[in-house]
Amino acid sequence: MTGRTLIAGVGNVFCGDDGFGVAVAHRLAREKLPAEVDLRDYGIRGGHLAYQILTGYETLVLVDALHRDGPPGTLYVVEAAGHEESAWALHTGAETAAGTGANGPTGAAPAAREATGEGHDWSVDGVLGLVPALGGQVDRVVVVGCEPADIGAGIGLSPAVENAVGPAAKLVLEIVEKGRRTWTTR
Repeated sequence: MTGRTLIAGVGNVFCGDDGFGVAVAHRLAREKLPAEVDLRDYGIRGGHLAYQILTGYETLVLVDALHRDGPPGTLYVVEAAGHEESAWALHTGAETAAGTGANGPTGAAPAAREATGEGHDWSVDGVLGLVPALGGQVDRVVVVGCEPADIGAGIGLSPAVENAVGPAAKLVLEIVEKGRRTWTTR
């Protein structure tokens, strides 16, 4: 592997708090990142994310809304094990994420959804399931997620989620710069 890291902000800015990952990517764009780190706002372009991963990354840091029934604005850090089997459904915000470990979520693992021909219809778990099928791999996948308050139609983050953007950006920087495997969320 190359030692390269991809920070991917994902989500739909037209669905309220689902735009969290995009907001964090925009906040991180103000920071000086190490040369081996690429920062991208993928929004709802799952196909672009899948093909970018194929260019060779050791670490993928995904930033997205993550529904786990906590208070809105709660930050979660999930280091995925078995990510090639689509361990979570992050993008819709409607399903409970699943995984194991001290930092991992609990619940039943959702079935991986098939990627459609429309890149904006792909969920994060669908994209991660596609990468190995295309011959790619990522050694480490870390998700920085935020509990949404509202992912209905509308532009702009709720106050609780907006207040979590700065702390989430800080967490991403800690993950990237220090390679930390344990984190604090506030």
